[in-house]
Amino acid sequence: MLKRIGSSPLTMLGIFLVGMLLIMALFAPIIAPQDPLEINISQKLLSPSVDHWFGTDEVGRDIFSRIVYGSRISLKIGLLVVLIAFPVGTVLGAIAGFVGGIVDQIIMRTTDIFISFPGIILAMSIAAALGPSIENVLLALAITWWPWYTRIVRSSVLQIKNAEFVESARAVGINPVKILFREVLPNAIAPASIQASLDLGFVILSAAGLSFIGLGAQPPSPEWGAMLASSREVLRDAWWAATFPGLAILWTVLGFNLLGDGLRDILDPKNR
Repeated sequence: MLKRIGSSPLTMLGIFLVGMLLIMALFAPIIAPQDPLEINISQKLLSPSVDHWFGTDEVGRDIFSRIVYGSRISLKIGLLVVLIAFPVGTVLGAIAGFVGGIVDQIIMRTTDIFISFPGIILAMSIAAALGPSIENVLLALAITWWPWYTRIVRSSVLQIKNAEFVESARAVGINPVKILFREVLPNAIAPASIQASLDLGFVILSAAGLSFIGLGAQPPSPEWGAMLASSREVLRDAWWAATFPGLAILWTVLGFNLLGDGLRDILDPKNR
């Protein structure tokens, strides 16, 4: 497996991009040269320089420091949304595929209702109803993301539940719940796990979008979407105020996409 990872340049690039992001988030107090919330009006809208690598914003805050600390917020949102949506969707999908019948119908019709709405629109509606905050954005995105894992896992379970090793477990009288969670689910979870790695980037992008329109993180938070929103009024005079937060989002989404694509190519049995 490691040999296959090393032979894929795009996968290695994804690992590098995500690795750098994790290092930046973990060691933010060491990497950031200044306080991300410190206001200094006398130094507002300074262009990139040795003292301020990415320049300063409309109230004199160091943009590089804000991006570094913003990585913590973005990763927190991405990881928590996936950690909430993934187990919920996985368990429901496993139950739907394994039990079948009316249980399958109820779970999948509920899933279809959620999927019938564009995810970002549904998240906007939930976030708007709950009020603007990072926690509400996190909850809104988790609510809109679980159905996709349900569908993926259900499809995998349907392919596995009649396999010989499952029939053997039934024949010796093992409890169906144990069969599901010990035999079937571990063999059906790989596609959903790969999807989760891909989703991390899109969750972070969606959270930034919600913050950009005022439904997520609020000033003076160094969240990247909020930074883009606050830079709109000075975009003509200070291109760096929006460019660097935008590049940070691009870096993150690209990194997780490349990593997820690489894992899919490596773990997919069809490619072995």
